[in-house]
Amino acid sequence: MGANTNRLSPRQKMINLMYIVLTAMLALNVSSDVLDGFTQVHEGLNRSNANYDQRNGAVFSQLEALAEQNPDKAHAWLDKASEVRRATASLYNYVDTLKHLIVEKADGKDGNPDDILNRDDLESAAVIMLSPTNPRGQILRTRVDDYRNYIASLIPDTLKRNTIEEALSTSDIMKKGTFTPQSWEEAKFDQQPVVAAITLLAKLQSDILYAEGEVLSSLLAQVDAGDVRVNELNAYVMPQSRLVMRGSKYSANIVLAAVDTTQRPQVFIDGKPLNNNNGLYEVSTGSTGDFTYKGWLEVSHGDGTSTKHEFTSSYTVIEPMATVSATLMNVLYAGIDNPVGISVPGVAMGDISATMTNGSLTRQGDHWVARPSKVGENAVVTVTANMDGRPVTMASTTFRVRKLPDPTPFIAFTDKQGNVDHYRGGKPFQKALLIASSGLEAAIDDGLLDTPFTVESFETVFFDSSGNAMPEVSQGSQFSARQKQQFQRLSRGKRFYISRIRAKGPDGITRDLSPMEVIIN
Repeated sequence: MGANTNRLSPRQKMINLMYIVLTAMLALNVSSDVLDGFTQVHEGLNRSNANYDQRNGAVFSQLEALAEQNPDKAHAWLDKASEVRRATASLYNYVDTLKHLIVEKADGKDGNPDDILNRDDLESAAVIMLSPTNPRGQILRTRVDDYRNYIASLIPDTLKRNTIEEALSTSDIMKKGTFTPQSWEEAKFDQQPVVAAITLLAKLQSDILYAEGEVLSSLLAQVDAGDVRVNELNAYVMPQSRLVMRGSKYSANIVLAAVDTTQRPQVFIDGKPLNNNNGLYEVSTGSTGDFTYKGWLEVSHGDGTSTKHEFTSSYTVIEPMATVSATLMNVLYAGIDNPVGISVPGVAMGDISATMTNGSLTRQGDHWVARPSKVGENAVVTVTANMDGRPVTMASTTFRVRKLPDPTPFIAFTDKQGNVDHYRGGKPFQKALLIASSGLEAAIDDGLLDTPFTVESFETVFFDSSGNAMPEVSQGSQFSARQKQQFQRLSRGKRFYISRIRAKGPDGITRDLSPMEVIIN
């Protein structure tokens, strides 16, 4: 009978990828874009679930036809399949009821899971699922556990059974930054936006239909499991990817396949035999890009002969998530280089291009540098990807452009341990360190921008015994000879001021800085 020997079906790979995307989005602030993303994923899951239900119905119809043709051989398997269909429908409908209850709690009695109004409601899911008086989440977990154990008991293939048990796992979940694991229902529904909770429940329904499909296929395969020959053919759709971007092509191979689960073929990848008999091919992904592999299956026949069946496949490794973001806060600063990260999932870095208004945007390896021109005018970054030989605009992101903030003036000195430190005034400063200093410096050194400025001029203001001010002008950024002479005359507790400080930044703007008070220790 036809059966899929891969550890993860294309459908399951798609579901896992979508679940990773969901988990990543839950780590972000719940913006309208994120809520729209959940809505699109939920709609896609609903369409997929309808397709899977139709596929499972087709497999069940095959069992009915076989039972009608040969009741002695197939009727027992049809009875088991009917029990599976009833158990699946019961759990699926219960999940559907929970979806309606959550949306009705958020939107009122006319709430519709396919058209959620209060998508960012963070309370409704917890109220419905985690109520102490009616713990529906705990009830759901128990029902999923019972269903998983029942389905797993009907699948003799260990690999498929493990896959289903993993897909329907309700184990406690340990979140980052915590020391105590959360229960499955708390991790799924506590503080979750309504649209996220509904999408997670739709994903659970998809896993339920997937488990039903696997067990129906297994029951169908067992009808002829005792036969020597393979007499059941199955149609398989093998897409290159279930994740298709707008503007790109969806590609899939539609093939007819027959597999004898009692005698697995030997698999060779790039001339070497696979190190397991389950047809599981695994490879570590250390870098992004497109990768191709090829090999053949060697199938033994009852007459002692064998045949070789060649294959070629490929996969794409992408970054964990797509971002277009300024790494220096949420703004760009005019006149300096601003690091910007740009990536598109499923597209190699070499096929990505980007432009920016109000300035320049240049690539440096896998990173980008934005240099805005005008302060107060927004800069728009537009990302384009090469999809199937033609450029497709992927995203446009707007950033505010600001002037660099004023730097802080300071006197650089070396402490007793040989470390360079900065004196910014307002507290006692050793006279010896002051005399050893060469002049005044200025910089933004807040750990984020770390931008040096050039001091062009400044004045020191001393006071004589009568209280008269005696200003002295610097030599650019350096202390003048007269200023250093004044330093020599200062005694403990005396103070002077450094004022009229002018400094120029890398943006070419000269600005006047606030004065600083120097107290002699």
